Amino acid sequence: MLQSQARAAVPTARQHSRHVPSVQQQMQAQARTRFSGSSKLYLAGGSRLQTAVQQATQRSSKQQVAARAPARMCGIIGVFKHEGEANVEIYEGLLMLQHRGQDSAGMVSTNGRKFYEHKANGLVKDVFSQQTLLDSLKGSVGIGHVRYPTAGSASAQEAQPFFVNSPLGIYMIHNGNLTNCDQLRQLLNSSTSFFNRHLRTDSDSEVLLNVLADEIHRAHQRCLLEDKCDPNRKKMDMVFEAGEATMQLLQGAYSCISLIHGVGLVAFRDPHGIRPLVLGRRQGRRGEEWCVASEDCAFGPIGFERVRDVAPGEMIIIDDDGRLHSRQVAQCETLTPCIFEYIYLARPDSVLNDVPVYNFQLGLGTRLARRIQERGWDVDLVCPVPDGSRPAAIQISAELGLPYREGLVKNRYVGRTFIMPDQRLREMSVRRKLNAMPVVFAGKNVLLIDDSIVRGTTMSQIVDMVRKAGAAKVYLASASPPVRYPNVYGVDMPTRSEFVAHGLTEDEICETLGADGLIYQDVSDLIACGQDLNPAITRFDDSCFTGKYVTGDVNEAYLRNLEEQGRGKRRARPGRKTSLFGNNLQPSTPDAIDSGAGRLPASTSA
Repeated sequence: MLQSQARAAVPTARQHSRHVPSVQQQMQAQARTRFSGSSKLYLAGGSRLQTAVQQATQRSSKQQVAARAPARMCGIIGVFKHEGEANVEIYEGLLMLQHRGQDSAGMVSTNGRKFYEHKANGLVKDVFSQQTLLDSLKGSVGIGHVRYPTAGSASAQEAQPFFVNSPLGIYMIHNGNLTNCDQLRQLLNSSTSFFNRHLRTDSDSEVLLNVLADEIHRAHQRCLLEDKCDPNRKKMDMVFEAGEATMQLLQGAYSCISLIHGVGLVAFRDPHGIRPLVLGRRQGRRGEEWCVASEDCAFGPIGFERVRDVAPGEMIIIDDDGRLHSRQVAQCETLTPCIFEYIYLARPDSVLNDVPVYNFQLGLGTRLARRIQERGWDVDLVCPVPDGSRPAAIQISAELGLPYREGLVKNRYVGRTFIMPDQRLREMSVRRKLNAMPVVFAGKNVLLIDDSIVRGTTMSQIVDMVRKAGAAKVYLASASPPVRYPNVYGVDMPTRSEFVAHGLTEDEICETLGADGLIYQDVSDLIACGQDLNPAITRFDDSCFTGKYVTGDVNEAYLRNLEEQGRGKRRARPGRKTSLFGNNLQPSTPDAIDSGAGRLPASTSA
């Protein structure tokens, strides 16, 4: 009922077509107004520049990929209010999104005249620890960002938001990863760009911001020189036009929120809908107020209600008067959200693309239980690896009629191992983080449930801990299939050689982890869990399990170059585990970033 009312109140792309030209109509109109001569390329925008980017891509495919900042999982939020400061709502929303990044946090707000910014490395509560600092972020509109660390990205300069002062003044935050970032960087640094733009960081988010800024410049010039219009009265149209051209240039995954001076709060999502972006609304004293965030779990504490997901290829602008404008600026062929969001990244109290994350994880448990029954293992109890595997483990326990026990106690004052940038720190942190209880495990055949097994070293240490706690046998069940391929759309697992499943059979993986038995979720069952909850989703991005990349531009050469020259070259290769006391242990399996042991509590945000 709420969603139908919201769609009636908020014009979708289809409803907006009554008073906004279609993408095809706009492209045809632009084509009719192209200049001839040297100025043609500068003003052309998407179609001509897309050709330039494709040519750059073809040239660079024969070369090595330039080293650049790794992709990173992030959390983003934007808030519009009619009155009062937005900083508290943004702060609370970032706390609810803290699970998506613990390396840095940033916020920018505006009162319509001036921007107020602060960002630094650290947790949200530490970056904004002083009330006077939070109070200095004035204005009723603002955006906030959290980021998790990866190799080579610890600098506070990489923290978001990013800013360009021309045109208009634009701040941007971004969740995802561009797969043609190097070609776009070449474009921005060449004469093909409207301005030869200097980039201060290796971040693809800064590249994305400058591509959008470049396209707004083009739209501004077309307004002045071709249409003879007043750009000050066409700012919103120019941003929509630039959004269309930008999406023609970009490849990869991106959910973005921007503050554009004189325009408003802007949000847009890539045409595949790989990364999530959700719209919320509440009724204020002076009218409707809006929130856009990576997950709708951010809405509850600040009084917003979920309206809908931002559609793939849609751009939303909330103007300075609080009116919401929507335009479909890129054609969405098929919604293909990243399925790893539901397995690991998102909080269980979120709903993404009309799929409740908690129900999805329960479904994983139901389907995995059937496969476990076929093995005929003699099991005494089911134990989750905290925290992300709890829903699946609870369901498996119920389906198999086995006791559910919390035998691994988590120290909640140690950071996530998944997001630690250094392999040695990750390995040392595992035994600080988890403690196995002999009173639960002694003499028992234990079935450990994890949401995913990525690199394997963390899991092998957990198996060892459970055995030392007295377990007779240790069986493993992963709620997701084996991870065999890089996720290039914004999750930091870039190299195939890092994965414990790389080149190994299930029996060989089991031996590597030191378990008595191992079972993985089937890919078809994984997809069915999502489609049962939202049949409208005909395809998920499951590339880290299948090697099939939805954007169509990721091939073997791209992956090999990424491993050799890009993010992968900074990776520690398989080495030796590290003791808290400085003693080297046995050689380790590939780098340890198992999901469950490093996961934040599902019920908390930090």
